[in-house]
Amino acid sequence: MPKRLTFLPSVALATVMALPLAAETKPDASTVIARVNGDEITLGHVIATAAVLPEQYQQIEDDVLYELIIDQLIQQQLLGQQQEALTKLNTLALENEARSLRAVQTVNALIEENLTDEAIQEAYDAKYADFEGLDEFNASHILVETEEKATELKEQLDGGADFAELAKEHSTGPSGPNGGELGWFGPGQMVPEFEAAVIALEKGQVSAPVQTQFGWHVVTLNDKRKTEAPELDQVRAELAQTLQQGVIQAQIDDLTQAAEIERPALEGAGPEVMRQIELIQE
Repeated sequence: MPKRLTFLPSVALATVMALPLAAETKPDASTVIARVNGDEITLGHVIATAAVLPEQYQQIEDDVLYELIIDQLIQQQLLGQQQEALTKLNTLALENEARSLRAVQTVNALIEENLTDEAIQEAYDAKYADFEGLDEFNASHILVETEEKATELKEQLDGGADFAELAKEHSTGPSGPNGGELGWFGPGQMVPEFEAAVIALEKGQVSAPVQTQFGWHVVTLNDKRKTEAPELDQVRAELAQTLQQGVIQAQIDDLTQAAEIERPALEGAGPEVMRQIELIQE
């Protein structure tokens, strides 16, 4: 991953003069915008730095950010010139970073080639072509503390009493003032005992008393329906992620099968030495 840019404190800067552009010359990545003791800093360096800045720096106005980046690169060049070469640790880290960036380039190319609108549409069609939906229920309940009270209410309901009125009068649950209505819910959204009772009901039917951790319920099923397939835009990100993972894994599998990969079994070169930083320090 690109390293976070941290703007360094002000340091004494060498006198630097950016090369003036000829009027007819269009700047490109190789255009030199500063020299530090003869070492060139180009417009490409500035663009590459800006491209990987953290989000908080992206909010800075471009004219301000441009100068900040140039100052940062100059300061880094000044400090870097004090070293003849990278340490072993930093050399290895640079090799790891280069390996990672090349891999990212490959991944990005795969995504650009395969993650098209057409591919996402095909994935959507394949996933939802035979979509039958899940059951959703609209139910009401009356919650009381004892089985005896629930049984009494069930008898009143069987005798023609109004469910909503009994719920308003007797239910201790938060839905009581609303006539016991719970609205629409799907599998797994209610405790198992309550869900099982609802599933067993026909529309308009009232259950026998049902015990849950909350107390005793008398339940009625108001309605039942099947969920509809989501719109493409609702699942686009999910489909894209699945496609992306599949494309990348397929490429890795193909490359692995075709490659000659050796992992010698070396005594003493395992997890036990992974944190021995002294092995790569000079």
